[in-house]
Amino acid sequence: MPKILSLQLLILASKTMHCYFNGAIIPVEQASVNINDLALLRGYGLFDYFRTYNGVPFQWDWYWARFTRSAEVLRLPVAMTQAQTAEVLAELYRLADQPDIAYRFVLTGGYSPDSVSVVEPNWLIITENLPKDNPEGRYRGIKVLPFEFVRDLPELKSTNYLHMIRLAAEMKSQEAADLLYHKDGEVSELTRSNFFIFKGDTLITPHQNILHGITRRVVLELAEKEFKVEVRSLLVEELEEADEAFTTSTTKWVMPVVQIGRQIVGDGKPGKRTLKLLEQFEELVTGYGK
Repeated sequence: MPKILSLQLLILASKTMHCYFNGAIIPVEQASVNINDLALLRGYGLFDYFRTYNGVPFQWDWYWARFTRSAEVLRLPVAMTQAQTAEVLAELYRLADQPDIAYRFVLTGGYSPDSVSVVEPNWLIITENLPKDNPEGRYRGIKVLPFEFVRDLPELKSTNYLHMIRLAAEMKSQEAADLLYHKDGEVSELTRSNFFIFKGDTLITPHQNILHGITRRVVLELAEKEFKVEVRSLLVEELEEADEAFTTSTTKWVMPVVQIGRQIVGDGKPGKRTLKLLEQFEELVTGYGK
């Protein structure tokens, strides 16, 4: 690695990141929650994750709408309006002093007197360094492992990632990047991202038992200009008919899936249609907010 780049990464890593915690902005390392928080005792909480491009939070309105809908499902009140939260985001971005950052919202059940009742949620907005980009990986593709499972309340991002963490060693041993959830003959999603296949020029993505990802939404809008799009049930047996497959998320962008378990997708390389959508998405975010 060039010395200049190494120095830049060291400087970024040494910067103090801040968070908003129940009304105050403090350094991340000073934030803490008590042991009777329902997220710790019962796994009762939700989160969301998004990032900036050119200093502007990507699709902020959509992320806020999803976050507040999720909070309503878990019956957790959100203490600020969207406008107030945007002011907090702007201040956290200023304190980070970096071209681009990620934000992680965490809303927990809060401190419970009986380990069940919700009294007042704890809300954290954490700033994070962006994960290391992997452009080579997007042009190489990933392997995923089929796993029979459907998340509880899949429409929200709960803090429960039990299967992903429990099976991390298994994925590593099989050189797989993620799990592909399916149940009763239908494919749903990966542990942290949405799933698509191409059959010829037709793009197909599941419509139920999924998190309605923001990157998914953007990619669907791009795809509708170029391809026939079907948002519907995706059967497990259709995976064998896939010419291409990919997954989408904030961190993965448009990531080709070239192997599902033992099955090679297409010719085992990222497909031309997938790469076209990747290029269009990259062009969109590169100019976002300018």
